[in-house]
Amino acid sequence: MTGKLQICIHRGTREIGGSCVELEYDGKRIVVDLGLPLNAELEATELPHIPAIHSADGSLLGVLLSHGHRDHWGLLPKLPAGINVHLGRKTLAIMAAAAPFIPGGYAPDYAVVYEDQEAFELGPFRITPHLMDHSGFDAYGFLIEAGGRRIYYSGDIRGHGRKAALFERFLVSPPADIDVLLMEGSSLGRLSTAQRFQTESEIEERLIETIRRTAGIVLVACSAQNIDRVVSVYRAAKRSGRQMLVDAYAAEVLKATDTKSIPKPTDEWPDVKVYIPQAQRRFLKEKNIAALVDAYKGRRVFPEALSEEAAKSVMLMRPWMLRDLAQARALMGASAIWSQWDGYLKEGGGIKFQDACRAASVGFEIIHTSGHADPHDLQRFAEAMRAKKLVPIHTFQPDQFEGLFANVARVIDGEWFYA
Repeated sequence: MTGKLQICIHRGTREIGGSCVELEYDGKRIVVDLGLPLNAELEATELPHIPAIHSADGSLLGVLLSHGHRDHWGLLPKLPAGINVHLGRKTLAIMAAAAPFIPGGYAPDYAVVYEDQEAFELGPFRITPHLMDHSGFDAYGFLIEAGGRRIYYSGDIRGHGRKAALFERFLVSPPADIDVLLMEGSSLGRLSTAQRFQTESEIEERLIETIRRTAGIVLVACSAQNIDRVVSVYRAAKRSGRQMLVDAYAAEVLKATDTKSIPKPTDEWPDVKVYIPQAQRRFLKEKNIAALVDAYKGRRVFPEALSEEAAKSVMLMRPWMLRDLAQARALMGASAIWSQWDGYLKEGGGIKFQDACRAASVGFEIIHTSGHADPHDLQRFAEAMRAKKLVPIHTFQPDQFEGLFANVARVIDGEWFYA
């Protein structure tokens, strides 16, 4: 039906991950996020039922990507050629930098970048991105207007990260007159209303405590794309009189942020060094990108120097690097910190990593906080927005929304509704 703005959440009304929303007005459509469900494989996962993706009728005007986490972009590689993907400039740069290093890495060929609070138009849709605090760097929510209706898609948000000021800025002056708020609820079911996630600054203090009581190298297993966490690790290392070591993947991601305040292996950051594990050296040669290490000249720590550098270093690492460190005799008095979702520790790779740490007499602890808002901040967000209708999305617990927020209207995957 023309003349009315319609919305369909293809995936996300009852799960976290695989986010996908379609909006239609006057025969024209946009899609917001096209994620891969958690624990799903790309090859085995079909695109949501969006005929316009495969149609030549020209009704699909583009895909909006809120940020660079795979549960929001993971099905984009299955898009037919020629469909524009609109995303943040730094998101695109990080995806492009990471793509050669990670299985299934991807950056869109048909990319159009947007900027914070700079509105743009796609046919009858007017879109205003709002930069938000999230563990994914350069993450946005969207105000989407069409046919006199105003929709806000929260994307993934939080108020306890290093960009918490963005969250507070938004609450002071949110978009007004919102007809429908599509709001994430990732933390529901994990915390009570009274519980709060630790702030990134509190994580930094906990990291410092571990670093200062560790005689040897401190190994931090975290995502290099969690830039807030990398900054916390760097600040904790610096405040403890140590340098930070990163591999080539992390180095390229940090450089891609193109942000002066983000540590990276350049002359401006003399206490950020690059260690390239043996498997990664082979990988770079096989991918024919070994030349990128030339940019780290004078900033490298080589395997033969690791044992000497260990006691003055904090290293961003992944579990498979532990063998290299053992061979380099760099694990004497070492500690390992798991600084990502603890659910991974219950899977094969996480279990093996803990076993390997025990076998090498490496101390092990978890220091982490969520990339998503706790219930308290979700309530503050919803109250500030004052939407006529609040629709749960990106949550395993949609049934908890009515008890926490006003004007809740639950829908199901694949159901079209009017704004």
